[in-house]
Amino acid sequence: MPTHTEFVYDSAFSRNLGWTTEAEQLSLRGKCVAIAGLGGVGGGHLLTLARLGIGAFNIADFDSFDLANFNRQAGATMQTIGRPKAEVLEEMARDINPELRVARFDEGATEANIDAFLSGADLFVDGLDFFVIDMRRKIFQRCADLGIPAVTAAPIGMGTAYLAFMPRGMSFEDYFRLEGQPENEQYLRFLLGLTPRGLHRRYLVDPTRVDLAAKRGPSTIAGCQLCAGVTAAMALKVLLGRGDLRAAPYHHHFDAYRGKLAITKLRNGNAGWMQQLKLRVARKALGGLVRRVPTPEPPTSVSPLMEILNAARWAPSGDNEQPWRFERRDDDSVTIRLAAPTGANLYEYRGGEPLLLAGGMLLESLRIAATANGRTMAWQHQGNDWPGRIDVRFTPTESLAVDKLYSSLGLRSVDRRPYRDRPLRNEEQAALKDAIGESLVLEWYPRIEKRRQFARMSALATDIRLRAPEAFETHRKVVDWERRLSPSGIPAGALGLDWATLKALRWSMRRWSRTRLLNGLGGTVMAARQTDTAPILGSAACFSVRLATPVAERGPNTLLRAGEHLQRFWLTATRLGLAMQPLLAPLIFAEYGEKGLPFTTDAAVRAKAAILAASFKQVVGTGTSDVVFMGRIGEPWARRPECRSVRRPLAELIDPAEGA
Repeated sequence: MPTHTEFVYDSAFSRNLGWTTEAEQLSLRGKCVAIAGLGGVGGGHLLTLARLGIGAFNIADFDSFDLANFNRQAGATMQTIGRPKAEVLEEMARDINPELRVARFDEGATEANIDAFLSGADLFVDGLDFFVIDMRRKIFQRCADLGIPAVTAAPIGMGTAYLAFMPRGMSFEDYFRLEGQPENEQYLRFLLGLTPRGLHRRYLVDPTRVDLAAKRGPSTIAGCQLCAGVTAAMALKVLLGRGDLRAAPYHHHFDAYRGKLAITKLRNGNAGWMQQLKLRVARKALGGLVRRVPTPEPPTSVSPLMEILNAARWAPSGDNEQPWRFERRDDDSVTIRLAAPTGANLYEYRGGEPLLLAGGMLLESLRIAATANGRTMAWQHQGNDWPGRIDVRFTPTESLAVDKLYSSLGLRSVDRRPYRDRPLRNEEQAALKDAIGESLVLEWYPRIEKRRQFARMSALATDIRLRAPEAFETHRKVVDWERRLSPSGIPAGALGLDWATLKALRWSMRRWSRTRLLNGLGGTVMAARQTDTAPILGSAACFSVRLATPVAERGPNTLLRAGEHLQRFWLTATRLGLAMQPLLAPLIFAEYGEKGLPFTTDAAVRAKAAILAASFKQVVGTGTSDVVFMGRIGEPWARRPECRSVRRPLAELIDPAEGA
């Protein structure tokens, strides 16, 4: 019996037998596969095919590992950063099979070495980066000239698109039709040829990460590992001459996320009329991605303080204004400057109360994020001015547990759609009550009649907001019509309006005269039905939150701490799988009406605010001065919103003088 330190080929790959015969396994031992590119898919190809028992490889890659490779690339570890990929992957493959015969091309596959790279190869496997089009075309063409089968498998989202090109079959060029096309058109044709059915498009949640100008796109280890699996299966069929291998013009796309397999036969490749039609649509859709400003490279070194700030910037704020800036004092302390954006009327309410509540939500987010970086947090508000500055210090602490709400920081969002109307469970209510703390009083309004009353109040607030000319410019500034994911506003698609209403709203918001005309034609009623009535009735409950502290004793510290508890309440709801939407417009306009404040020059609108104030006291059971927050809550339908407010990059939130 051999010892555990000895390598015996037959023993090492004996578990393949059954799926291969002894004779076939012996044949694989004598085969050679050429792999160009050892990154996201190429490294997985090499290790998978080595475990299949293939005995020889020609491998080519000129790159070295770095942090950006960690999400998907075999061989990317802290120990291999800066090391050549080909060198690392050869070592890993030889650890699987010390008998491997490996020819390594550290300069990558080039036009000068293409024949040497393909010398002796029984199969070529494409592991090149998506954007390496020219060299890919040359290798596939040379494979066709030499009669070498070639396969390509691309990681597409959480799936893989794969094709085989066999001697005397349809060629790579005949399928993709890239010759003579400009670079961006080649990218488009390659992508569309790989994914003619587009199974992945439905769950691409952030299209801004597709950056053709910078030759960068999103990837997942799920897709890369699936590539290795399907390539190994195709390699087995090619090298052993068995099984039904559907080569080009057959195309395969398996998407594990959606649980779907599409097999398409494109007799004319990208030259077919349907592919040509898709190309026309795709050019328009992807044109903006080519022209836009490239996304910045992620940092390669980040301090714990920057990690904390980066996670905490997902704290909520009115209209996604993010009214805070950071001044770094040292490696463990920062000063927060709270400042209402110019013209943001929301922050003038009660002398800046929403700004302090938002500041408190940011503080709680910082505290939660600090626990994930082994730090506790303490803060101090400077002075009695509103809103002022807040000094924050983080203290490294051993054996500190990560707050259970940390994973909810980025997932928490405003969902303006109707929810399921099933009642909140007792354990959900108990968790939310615990999160809100003792300094705040939480009132639930779950009954349908109460929700109808809230819906009527909210609809009246919407009517007031749309009819007040002073709010017009704010709406124009806040609504983002161009982006599904808005870093500094609210995407139009997240407003909860159908396409017809959105189209009318966009037309009307170009000029106040148009808005006034649309209001007169029932535009406010149409909007309120979709943004207030349907969502509020489609909820588990409405709720209000008031401070236990008397009004006269409420200073900045009280409101900042209230904001901290409100953030824990919201994050707890997210962790429980619940959705939430603040309902602050009824509170704000009811207070204006209750106190007779001249918030608008339109007398009819002020009269509506007075009606709202009376309704508010009847529905909520108290005056507006006691209430600091209102909203609705419930279990969302399965799919998360495709449009949502995101956040500005951290670099934009840090004082330029301090630097990031």
